[in-house]
Amino acid sequence: MIDLIKKGMLAAVGAAVVTKEQAEGLLNEFVDKGKITGEEAKQMAEKIAESGKVEFEKARSEINSRIDEMMQGGVIVTRAEYEALEKRIAALEASAKSDA
Repeated sequence: MIDLIKKGMLAAVGAAVVTKEQAEGLLNEFVDKGKITGEEAKQMAEKIAESGKVEFEKARSEINSRIDEMMQGGVIVTRAEYEALEKRIAALEASAKSDA
């Protein structure tokens, strides 16, 4: 469950990250109009892609940190904790039935 949440959040962040190729495609329009040179477009695309990677890594780190905080604070129960509680409840119910 936790992995699913992490993957979903990271997918949303990843969708916002612009790849170098996407940036080059958009910047080529400026090249075609003569507003910038091909080399300038390439450099800008590399900078945009690099900053996107940095932002993605920051977001990934923040998401992992927040989820870890939630787990430590008891907001999220792991599968193992849930299963342990199920076993404990079953044992208590069995004990209660045998005492009755």
